[in-house]
Amino acid sequence: MGRSDQVAELLRRYGQTYAQQAGIKLADKPSPLYRLLVLAVLLSARIDADIAVVAAKELSKAGFRTPRRMADATWQQRVDALGRGHYRRYDERTATMLGDGAELLLDRYRGDLRLLHDAAESTRALEQRLQDVPGIGPTGAAIFCREVQGVWTDVAPYVDDRAADGARKLGLPSSPKGLAGLVPLADLPRLTAVCVRATLDDDVAAQGMARG
Repeated sequence: MGRSDQVAELLRRYGQTYAQQAGIKLADKPSPLYRLLVLAVLLSARIDADIAVVAAKELSKAGFRTPRRMADATWQQRVDALGRGHYRRYDERTATMLGDGAELLLDRYRGDLRLLHDAAESTRALEQRLQDVPGIGPTGAAIFCREVQGVWTDVAPYVDDRAADGARKLGLPSSPKGLAGLVPLADLPRLTAVCVRATLDDDVAAQGMARG
């Protein structure tokens, strides 16, 4: 099996992004961008990614799909939504961070992450601005940038250290340019998702190598 076939098979089997798992149809619009940011906050905690995804769905189901709706919700309403997603170890702290983060986005960017994007002069500056949001550190900023690069194409090709490690495990190029050369830009978030899974699941890495 050639590399193109290997990549196609990996995408077919493992190429679901966190946003797709959470039911977020990413677009350059305020609500899906904010929902991705909330998901990045949840994934940043030391908690199973599947639980973070379910918790993100519960917050969305509760209507907290924009900074205004998140800020207007009571702290207890945010805690309850996180609890329904079984996000219980960090529910109270995270509920506070989500409220504080929503207020920050409203104050600085009128609740529109596109304005944050416009204000960032580089991908590095984008990462730094994202890390001003409570609950978003380097890991959360990397998750957001990996997934958003399909719609914010100036961010691409974005391959953080974890994705690069996974690419090496799969026998794929680990540089941003090399990895991006394997797929259309629209599929790069999916390919980096495969690479991240290879760092978390030895079976993914082994199957990837077997197909190389």
